[in-house]
Amino acid sequence: MIAEILATGDEIRSGALVDSNSAYIAEALEREGLEVTRHLCVGDDLKTIAAVFGEIARRADVALVTGGLGPTEDDLTTEAAARAADVELVLDKDALVAIEAFFMRLNRPMTRSNRKQALFPSGSDVLPNPIGTAPGFKIKIDSCTFFCLPGVPREMRKMLADEVIPRLISLSGNIRQFSMVRILSTFGYTESMIGERLSGIAADFPEISLGLRAKFPEIQVRLYIRGNDEDQLNHRLAIVAERVGEKLGNKIFSDDGRSIQAVVGDLLIKKDATVAVAESCTGGLIAHLLTNVPGSSRYFLFSGVTYANDAKIDVLGVPPETIETYGAVSLQTVRRMAAGARETANATYSIATSGIAGPDGGTDEKPVGTVCIGLAGPEGVAARQFYFPFGNRTGKKKLFAMAALDALRRHLLGMGGLILFNCTIRSPEFPFKICSCAKPAMRYTS
Repeated sequence: MIAEILATGDEIRSGALVDSNSAYIAEALEREGLEVTRHLCVGDDLKTIAAVFGEIARRADVALVTGGLGPTEDDLTTEAAARAADVELVLDKDALVAIEAFFMRLNRPMTRSNRKQALFPSGSDVLPNPIGTAPGFKIKIDSCTFFCLPGVPREMRKMLADEVIPRLISLSGNIRQFSMVRILSTFGYTESMIGERLSGIAADFPEISLGLRAKFPEIQVRLYIRGNDEDQLNHRLAIVAERVGEKLGNKIFSDDGRSIQAVVGDLLIKKDATVAVAESCTGGLIAHLLTNVPGSSRYFLFSGVTYANDAKIDVLGVPPETIETYGAVSLQTVRRMAAGARETANATYSIATSGIAGPDGGTDEKPVGTVCIGLAGPEGVAARQFYFPFGNRTGKKKLFAMAALDALRRHLLGMGGLILFNCTIRSPEFPFKICSCAKPAMRYTS
C-alpha cells in the first residue's frame, strides 16, 4: 500500500514549530511495510486543506493526517475532510460523553467550543483518544482511507499504536510486508569518502536501498529492504552489512543504530570497568552524553569541568609549570588532566579534553579547531592532538566530544585508541589532521 502524510497548521507551515509527528509516523508506517511517498504540509485554510484531501485521495491508498482537531476556529481538519468527502458533519454522542468525562476527571469545566470536537464527517469511524480531548476519525474518500489524528505528539503516538496500526494491518488483509532497515553508524570518514568506498554495493545487491545520513558528527549508512519473508530479509541485510563493514572497517562504531556513548558504556560494562572525565573545551558535553545512557551509574564515576587553568591545577593536580611551559591546550596538559581525573575518581579509565572551539583564541600553531585528547588507564597515559577545520563553536565541541569517546572505544576494543607513535599526518584513513601523538603506553610520572 502507498501512504502519504499530511500535517496541518500555520505553526507547522511557517516553521514556527518543527513537524516531528510526520517523521514519527513515517518510520512507523515503513516498519509495517507501507511505502510513504509524500510528506505534505498546509496551513489553516479550509479550501486548501479540503483540496489537498482530494489530491491525496486520487494518489494514495492510505493517508495519515495530524492537527486541526481542536476546539478553536482555526482547527479545520474535520470540516475539510467532510467537504472533500461531500458529506455533512454529524454529532457523535459517545464521543461527546467521552469528552465530557475527560473534563470531569480533570475537575475542569468544559467550554461550549469543545462540543465541536464531537462533530465528525457522516460515515466516518471515531478513533477514541483516552489521553486528550480530541478524538480522531477514519474516513474513506475515493479509494483512499484517511486517519485523522490530533497534533499533540503524545496523543498522536498512542492513537497511532492503539487505533491506526491494527486497522492498517487489517486493511492489508493481515498479509505482512516487512520494511526493514539496518543502521551502521560511523565516525572518521566524510560522507563523500563513504560514498566512494561503498560505490558498487547497490549494483551488487539491487534489492537493497543504500542511503547516507549525516547525523553530525557521525555519518549513518542506512540499508533498506522490503519483502514478505522476514528471515530472508534479515539474512540479506546481514550479508550487505558485512560487505559495508569490510569497506569501512573500524570507522563503524555501531551496527544497530546505537549512539557512541551507548557503545562505550556497553564495552565498559563488559570489562567491569569505570570511567572518569576531565573536560575543558567540551564544557561537560562528554559527561552529559555518557550519563544520558540508562544504567550509566554502573560505570560513570566522576566529571570535572576544569575550564580555568586554576581548576586544572587545583582539582586535577596539573602542575602549574606544565601549563606555563606547554599551554592549556597541549598533549602534556591533557595527559596530566587524564591522570588526575583517574586518580581522583579511582576509575579504571579517564578521558580528558582541552582545545580551542573558537571563534577566537586560535594561533598559527594551534588554530581554532585544535583539540588535545588524553586517555589514562591501567596501560598508561597517552594523548593525541586533532585539528577539525570545520563547524561553528557548538559543532566543534560535538566533534571534540565524539573524538574523545571514539578514542576510548578504540582503546577498549584493542584498536590503539590514543596510544600511537609520534606522527603528523592527514591520513586518508582519518580525514582530520592528527599531530604530535604520544608514544605508545606512555605512563604518567610525577
